[in-house]
Amino acid sequence: MTATTRAAAAAARAQHVRQRADRPSQRRAAEHPTARAAVRAALTGVQLRDAPGDTGALEFLGHASVYELGYEMWDMWGPYTEIVSAGAAAESLARADLDVPLVLGHDQLRRMARTTTGTLVLAEDDTGLHVHAPALDPADHDVAYIAPKLRAGLVDEMSFAFRIEAGQWSPDYTEYRITRFDIHRGDVAIVGYGANPHTTGSLRQPTPPASSRARALLEIALAR
Repeated sequence: MTATTRAAAAAARAQHVRQRADRPSQRRAAEHPTARAAVRAALTGVQLRDAPGDTGALEFLGHASVYELGYEMWDMWGPYTEIVSAGAAAESLARADLDVPLVLGHDQLRRMARTTTGTLVLAEDDTGLHVHAPALDPADHDVAYIAPKLRAGLVDEMSFAFRIEAGQWSPDYTEYRITRFDIHRGDVAIVGYGANPHTTGSLRQPTPPASSRARALLEIALAR
């Protein structure tokens, strides 16, 4: 995207946005008007590994968002840089009734874990929005589908669906900073591509119990 296009978009935004606290209009992750608004994060360092014990379950860890790093988004006037502030999810994550699933590709029917069932834990850390599913069922169709793709590095990004509750445009309207968002009844998703290229994840095996060490070593070799 050229600097001229970004400058023109910022100029138009400055003319039409009434207050700098106004949220982006028609926010999306790509130029096409029908593109999704969900923000992605590259999963370098996401982990999929045997859960502790000899249960056969898989443990997934990753980041659905990385804070304080800009990525490109679009509104009705053109491209701009978006940044999520550290701590932006704190209020939402503190809800006693927090309901967020871990899904594939933002498909709400392809759920693999959920905060309400205790199978998904979300928290903020020094990187961003941390995702932890401690015991995915390997017999679940969606888990079985995505596990080998994560191991092979064919899929390596995450994304999250949320509602912006507070934020502000920069004085020149080229950057929008999200200072508070609500993820309740949104989702965290494993995706092919999204909007934020900074988040991280990995596929790995933890140190297993002695009874399953041989099987784990074989899976580690296959994952490399």
